[in-house]
Amino acid sequence: MKKEVAPFTFVAETLLLLSRPGALLVSLGKNRRPNVMAIGWGMPGIIWRKPIFAVLVRPSRYTYSLLEDISQFTVNVPYPQMAAIVAHCGSVSGREHNKIEETRLTLEPARTVAVPIIRECGLHYECQIVGFSDVLPDKLTAEIKTSCYPQGDYHRCYYGEILRVSADENFLERLKQTNE
Repeated sequence: MKKEVAPFTFVAETLLLLSRPGALLVSLGKNRRPNVMAIGWGMPGIIWRKPIFAVLVRPSRYTYSLLEDISQFTVNVPYPQMAAIVAHCGSVSGREHNKIEETRLTLEPARTVAVPIIRECGLHYECQIVGFSDVLPDKLTAEIKTSCYPQGDYHRCYYGEILRVSADENFLERLKQTNE
């Protein structure tokens, strides 16, 4: 059972799980076929006096074209035991694979956006894109350019206004159980 929570109720848990195993970003293009992408970089916070979840997507990724089509996304925070699913979603492209079928994930309608959420995940952010900015290479340190952009495929940062956050009623208890 999912319950609505305030936008930043589980920020610490979100950031911890973003680093490992990662989160699952769901997007939806004009073809209305949902796609899931693993993300390890993102930031919930306040920008423009709004609750925002910023996600970074490279132009070479299939998800990029979908976000350009429909300016909405969901960020779904999985439980640690879903690490293999997150790894799979980060290793193949939605252009050639239906990652949702391959991983047997279950999609459910979101309440505020057209993009679905993933039932198996414990926490969901429903977001409407309100802006974006491109990472500018000349504004980065040499170390970041070398370590994060060896092929020069710089990200676009999408700023999604958080319209709704929902979580499993026992989200924290399930997280504690996986850490024991």
